[in-house]
Amino acid sequence: MDRYLGESVPKLGFGLMRLPKAADGSIDVEQVKEMVDLFLAAGGTYFDTAWGYNDGESERAAGAALVARYPRERFLLATKLPAWCTDTKEKAEQMLYDSLGRTGAGYFDFYLLHNLGKGRTEVFDRFGLWDFVQRKKEEGLLRHVGFSMHADAESLDRVLTEHPEMEFVQLQINYADWESPRTQSRLCYEVARKHGKPVVIMEPIKGGALTTLRDETAAPLRALEPETPLSSWALRFAMSLEGLVTVLSGMSSVEQMQGNLAFLRSFRPMDDAGRAALDKVVENLNAIPTIPCTGCGYCMKGCPQNVAIPGAFQAFNSYKVFHNLAAAKSAYFFPTVKEGRAKAGACIECGQCEAVCPQGISVIEELKNAAALLD
Repeated sequence: MDRYLGESVPKLGFGLMRLPKAADGSIDVEQVKEMVDLFLAAGGTYFDTAWGYNDGESERAAGAALVARYPRERFLLATKLPAWCTDTKEKAEQMLYDSLGRTGAGYFDFYLLHNLGKGRTEVFDRFGLWDFVQRKKEEGLLRHVGFSMHADAESLDRVLTEHPEMEFVQLQINYADWESPRTQSRLCYEVARKHGKPVVIMEPIKGGALTTLRDETAAPLRALEPETPLSSWALRFAMSLEGLVTVLSGMSSVEQMQGNLAFLRSFRPMDDAGRAALDKVVENLNAIPTIPCTGCGYCMKGCPQNVAIPGAFQAFNSYKVFHNLAAAKSAYFFPTVKEGRAKAGACIECGQCEAVCPQGISVIEELKNAAALLD
């Protein structure tokens, strides 16, 4: 069997989105240096950042903690271009040069068109960025080119069919989302495999949510291996899949790095007993009462305040299920602040949303609940 891109890459990657912070709110570069040293000493090589992480400070931290301190051939560095953040082709192309300047890397081993899906894909088409990254690859600024995507399997299949030159894809995959009709982790993974594209896994611990399961939810895992951390179960699930480049873990402290490296030293692939226990955990998660929003968006069409109703409900449901406030607030940020829509507390109780909701949800009351927790 032919070797695939990334087969030799160690299967734990260092995600640089949630780096430790100093007292003044800036990235704690000295702690990042210690984390980088531990990661490389343990045999890790893959570092993942993006043009927009921490307003560019993540890339600068990668430059200071990694690029400036180690030979370039010692590591693999990935970053991403979010064209939907800007309004011209020239500004979008400049993002690559911004990233090169911030990191001082000289070139990127893995370069991604960032967060395709929904209306965002069209921006990459309109700006001709598929051809742009191929030209930059020919010039030696990029070694391998792919894209990240948060979308359904059908959309992923369409992009890979239209752009077979893409060498890899980055997808959200974890055991809680494996059969999710919204995230479609399994279906997206199978589409990537069908097209012969290796996968970088993001969100294997679902933004930290899978580390804070309630005792009754996690009981099947505790019964099987009482001492195994919940994060290790999530990483083991992801790392047991085939055709991976690496599995990204966003680490925010030296302690988290040490814990992940300890897991890596004792890693073993998921067995039948472990899979059965995870299936029971997912059953427990699905049994927790949540707002029955399907994300149809009918409520949004006439909302005078442009409240991100489905996004607010999805984030609120995340808290109900995983009891992780930080993860829920992170999920709330994207459909509200990031996408320019109002938060739940902006609701004026006009009631038009309740008149059109196919699920009969008490939207006004649930928005009040969401606002009390998340606004």
